[in-house]
Amino acid sequence: MRDDSARAERGSPLRHRNFRLLVTGAATSSLGNAIAPVALAFAVLDLGGSASELGLVVAAYALADVVTALFGGVLGDRVARQLLMEGSNAACAVSQAAVAVLVIGGWASVPILAVLGAVNGALGALSGPSSSAMTRMTVPSDLLGSAVALRGLLQTSAAVVGYALGGVLVAGTSPGWAIGVDALTFAVAAVCFGRLDVPHTRHEGTRPSLTSDMAEGLREVLRHTWLWLLIGQALLYHLFYGGAQAVVGPIVMGDEFGRSSWGLALGVLMAGFVVGGLVCLRWRPSRMLSIGTVLLSLTAAFPLAMALSDHLWPILVGAFLHGLGLQIFDVFWQLAIQENITEDKLARVYSFDLVGSFIARPIGLAATGPVAEAVGFDRWLVVVGCVMGGSALLSLLSPDVRRLRRRS
Repeated sequence: MRDDSARAERGSPLRHRNFRLLVTGAATSSLGNAIAPVALAFAVLDLGGSASELGLVVAAYALADVVTALFGGVLGDRVARQLLMEGSNAACAVSQAAVAVLVIGGWASVPILAVLGAVNGALGALSGPSSSAMTRMTVPSDLLGSAVALRGLLQTSAAVVGYALGGVLVAGTSPGWAIGVDALTFAVAAVCFGRLDVPHTRHEGTRPSLTSDMAEGLREVLRHTWLWLLIGQALLYHLFYGGAQAVVGPIVMGDEFGRSSWGLALGVLMAGFVVGGLVCLRWRPSRMLSIGTVLLSLTAAFPLAMALSDHLWPILVGAFLHGLGLQIFDVFWQLAIQENITEDKLARVYSFDLVGSFIARPIGLAATGPVAEAVGFDRWLVVVGCVMGGSALLSLLSPDVRRLRRRS
């Protein structure tokens, strides 16, 4: 009876104070990060900026984010992660507040927004690997699977709300005030992270240089075939799908079904994310990585449906399957990393995951337009779908991916 009572006490990750603080801070940041691109886009356009200038502003943020993530991983394994997360979010709150003041006061310019966007991207990237690595320090080991799934669900749900809220704020007030709300979310996250009470294991003796630490993290990634192989698959996914969503999708859907259909499709895709998160709250199979990789191949359904269907409903089904499969894979992927990487290298591994996954996305965004125009939009979407689905299924040829089991 006492054992049953103890299990009931620990039955939900939300019963643990540190996890509540962590997930509240992470979800609040996701809310703000969804508001920011909507507000920033209209801030640039209101200044008379062109589509190319908007692309440069977004690219500056993305480049700074990718480059700094590696150093964020090294620092996350060197210093107290809680302190790094608190300081990073507090600094982001200040930088975004400065952007808001400049936009509201009429003193902003496109170059200033690009520079401050890069600063904000760099500051935010410092805490990303630490935040991901922190999950298993906030719950008992037997609740790690539930914690990873619940965190993913809450962050995704917050992002859905954030995209909608960003549009409402921009329409009802101005881009500057919407950016101000984003600054407030960073401040809330900093407070939540500052209240965490978790241990930090420090290495004894003299620490190696930052580059040596980074090299050690890379060796840890290369030591696990399943890890570097699926990071490579993620690189292909973002290289091809980033441009398909940002460039080709809106054009194809807008011409065929009207502009509102594209917003509907993205909304259904996000609904797939939410349902996938709910599924993972209960379902964690033993061979989670191989099953997750099979479901990841469902992401091909969205671009293939856009290319091949003359009706809207198959496209919406494809969008839902895309979100569902990607979210379930991501939860199982996060859990695999949490269970198989040692604590002293966890933040660095997460940083290589982030960089390896997203480093090619800017190339895809820049190249998709010219390539798709040359070969035809529908043909290019077929190529994108085949690469996305095929690369996921090809990953299953590796025994390391197929055989990796969840730890009990």
